[in-house]
Amino acid sequence: MKRMTLALAFALPVMALAQPVAREPGERDPDRMARAEQRQRLRQVLELADTLELDSAQALKMDETLRRFEDRRRPLREQVRDSARILHQAARGDSAALGQVDAAAQKAFDARAQIAALDRELYQALAKDLSPQKRARLAMVMARSEGARGMKAKGLKEPRGD
Repeated sequence: MKRMTLALAFALPVMALAQPVAREPGERDPDRMARAEQRQRLRQVLELADTLELDSAQALKMDETLRRFEDRRRPLREQVRDSARILHQAARGDSAALGQVDAAAQKAFDARAQIAALDRELYQALAKDLSPQKRARLAMVMARSEGARGMKAKGLKEPRGD
């Protein structure tokens, strides 16, 4: 019952935003990306609330913390995406992108290092009021979800043995 209440509390705002908008092919839709980001955070909060056995107030507090960190992570992810786009173009032989390869690679590495630092900071923020056992569960969930994102980006599926 607690999980259903949490799901409804977070799902209703997501559903309110779920209105399709016609876009030009190949153009990134910021509204669609925001909805996807919100759905991802909802999944993360629900998984953490379930794993850490949190009540609704604790889950809402965790959601707010995740949102603050996502606001800081978003520009870094966009920087990685932009750099990857340049590198893909250069790899295909685009002459305009060839001169930008070293700078794009460096920007991607720098942004990924900043994302890793944010992840450590996020863990500390989420773990500060938790028992050692729950901190261990939190670390496992965060590591597993990061690994799953990497596998998803490569087009692979990770078996979940939970």
